[in-house]
Amino acid sequence: MDKSQLTSCIRDEGLKLGFSAVGFARAEPLSGDLFREWIGRGYQGEMAYMARDPERRLDPGQVLPGARSVISTALLYRHPDPPQEPKAAVKGQISRYAQGTDYHLVLDKKLKAFVASIHRLSPQTRARIYVDTGPVLEKSWAVKAGIGWQGKNTNILNRRLGSWFFLGEILTDLELEYDEPVRDHCGSCTKCIEACPTGALGPYVLDSRRCLSYLTIELRGDFPEEHREGTGSWIFGCDICQDVCPWNRKSPVSTTIEFQPNPGPSETDLLVLAGMTPEEFAERYRQTAIKRTKWRGLLRNVAIALGNTRDPQVLPALRCLLNDDDSMLRRHAAWALAQIGTEAAYRAIAQRRAIEGDQETRKALEKLLKARITRTNTD
Repeated sequence: MDKSQLTSCIRDEGLKLGFSAVGFARAEPLSGDLFREWIGRGYQGEMAYMARDPERRLDPGQVLPGARSVISTALLYRHPDPPQEPKAAVKGQISRYAQGTDYHLVLDKKLKAFVASIHRLSPQTRARIYVDTGPVLEKSWAVKAGIGWQGKNTNILNRRLGSWFFLGEILTDLELEYDEPVRDHCGSCTKCIEACPTGALGPYVLDSRRCLSYLTIELRGDFPEEHREGTGSWIFGCDICQDVCPWNRKSPVSTTIEFQPNPGPSETDLLVLAGMTPEEFAERYRQTAIKRTKWRGLLRNVAIALGNTRDPQVLPALRCLLNDDDSMLRRHAAWALAQIGTEAAYRAIAQRRAIEGDQETRKALEKLLKARITRTNTD
């Protein structure tokens, strides 16, 4: 079997396994200029691992000695939007990608099956798989392998698939035929940049420190106050820059059953989630990507979303969080109560301040109460 036939057979095997697209790129060192500039600006935020060992991230030969090819795969995860529910419950929003089974589990299984297929075609092949957890710049390889172009929202865009897909890579020592990169089709469109509620996007660059996906998932401490209102009802991730992208208007629906929303993990009733225990969190989200934010991170996000409702009916839930053992949750519950802004809300803040033992939290409560006095005097 010659190189062209082998490449064609491998692509066919990947598509048979359910991948939405398969592309091939030569495994040579990436230039990395934009990546180094991104790190230099601190746009990775607290994701310190992104800045570790950049040369290894840029050179597949350091990850798999003797690597000749990178096989890039795309797997659609978009599912139909659920029917609109009666506006009774106070709902939060969870990014589409996290509403089903954890994509790491699904892609890992599929990529292993793909490698097994490649071994049947070429038994002596060496290969390693990656699903955004290793030192591989997956978006760069997706571009080089012709999966799509990197859009202004920094997601990979494909004219047929849109951007609702996961990426997975196989590094191999096989020499194959390689695909050509795809031309950029964003044109003059800036819908994603204009729609971002926290100003995280510039053309083709993302400042993670402002991105709602980073803030709701990766950030472990206090949520920056200047971005809390912009968070709206998002409690895990954000889809805004994909929702507004014209290339996603006709994006096909995924046939991968595991990505269909799970009734329990996709629960978004904020009042239910606000009362969730760490044990309930661990059980509900153990097979989903949501577990990454951890219990206190999700409840921090829930508190912010409750505050953004400005709805007095959420006061009991926020009062409970205001008296939680975790000081970070108390601070965010207090902020949320101030957003509700009723007499009862401020009374709860004042009562907590009287017994608050954590100095940082006490200062936060005092700041909220002083801000109210200032507003009252101004009015």
